[in-house]
Amino acid sequence: MENEKITLAHGAGGSLSQALMESVILPAFGNEFLQKMHDGAALDLGGKTAFTTDSFVVAPRFFPGGDIGKLAVCGTVNDLAMTGAVPRYISCALILEEGLPIEELRRILHSMKEAAAEAKVAIVTGDTKVVGKGAADGIYINTAGIGEIERAMEPQNVRADMDVILSGTLGDHAATVMAERHGIEIPATLHSDCAPLGDLAALMRRTAPSIACMRDPTRGGAAAVLNEIACAAQVGVILDEEALPVREEVEGIAAFLGFDPLELANEGKAIAFCAPEETAALLAAMREHPYGRNACCIGRTTAEEPGIVALRTALGGLRIVDMPLGNLVPRIC
Repeated sequence: MENEKITLAHGAGGSLSQALMESVILPAFGNEFLQKMHDGAALDLGGKTAFTTDSFVVAPRFFPGGDIGKLAVCGTVNDLAMTGAVPRYISCALILEEGLPIEELRRILHSMKEAAAEAKVAIVTGDTKVVGKGAADGIYINTAGIGEIERAMEPQNVRADMDVILSGTLGDHAATVMAERHGIEIPATLHSDCAPLGDLAALMRRTAPSIACMRDPTRGGAAAVLNEIACAAQVGVILDEEALPVREEVEGIAAFLGFDPLELANEGKAIAFCAPEETAALLAAMREHPYGRNACCIGRTTAEEPGIVALRTALGGLRIVDMPLGNLVPRIC
């Protein structure tokens, strides 16, 4: 199938569907669960279980630092990790457009395989559909994930006088994808931060038992996540502008396109709320991890102005950080 392209027949459930599964998909993901070729996987899980699902339609499909396949695995793994779970299993459903080069599909599946291996999860079930030319944009991916909850964390657990911890620089993913989409030349130092955060999240939970909630700032960026948590927990959040870690390249792209880095998506960062007495130890531990080297404290919660997020500027004033009105950057994940 080296020089073939996806056709509608590949999604019809016949011999070509079987050939696609046996020669392309199974070699990428093959394991004891998928080899059974059943409609689902029988999994041995004990205790409380976390379950999540997501769909990925990013454009372009390939970008510096990743592609739609890596993004699909990392996005699902990270959603599980933010709930306080250890990610275990994910599914993979592919919607392929007629005409997609098989070699592109192989590259995407290879990225998924590598990301799953790093995240220590197994891709155990899935589905493939093919639509006519023009009915999709090459490939869309849906993934669902299951994990074992170590310690449940929810926004409602956040209280006043907790520190707001961020694992690294803001907006890397969105800035990279926007630049690639619009043909903006960027330095080699800027790439998507797409990464699986299961190990980092587990390290954070072990180091700081007071962590009340964790979230990954994807669509809507940190602004959306912080507003959601402030409203759910009925606390105020005061951010320190000078503490916000933003790469110069991201600042430049954001300024050029008229965006606030607080509203730009990441795909490999975590925001956490912890007791101040544990902050120093937590940051020290995070900075020893490859995905937490730029960890910092960016603010604190307060009992005043519940549900409001504000930014203390370098001049000492306060600026309200609103929930983004809509999807500022469409098809970012």
